[in-house]
Amino acid sequence: MNRRDFIALSAALTLSPLAARAAEPIRYTPGAAEAAMDAGKIVLLDFWASWCSTCAAQERVLTALKAENPAYAQNIVFFIVDWDEHAKGKLSKSLKIPRRSTLVALKGRQELGRIVAGTSKADIKALLDTALAAA
Repeated sequence: MNRRDFIALSAALTLSPLAARAAEPIRYTPGAAEAAMDAGKIVLLDFWASWCSTCAAQERVLTALKAENPAYAQNIVFFIVDWDEHAKGKLSKSLKIPRRSTLVALKGRQELGRIVAGTSKADIKALLDTALAAA
């Protein structure tokens, strides 16, 4: 292995944990997603509960899609909104979220689309593609 290859490999290995972390969703706290929306960012809100099997299925699909297309993680800010904590909060009420396992894509405060209790990879990919196209 020559020096140039070694440096390139070292840089890739050093940066790969950062890239993986960038793809991880941010746990919602009041004001966090709203600040991103007010800044005009593309946001995906995942109304989730730890005990929800549909939420777990959606999470697996989202993880797989972000791995297949890094542009999702680079252009969309992903938030997990804990349903048990925030179901009756201002954000849930303002967006009229009917239940956990709801995914909502927004550009700024404009809703681009939503999925309620859906786990189809094709449907979730279509929602992410809509969000990505708005970026």
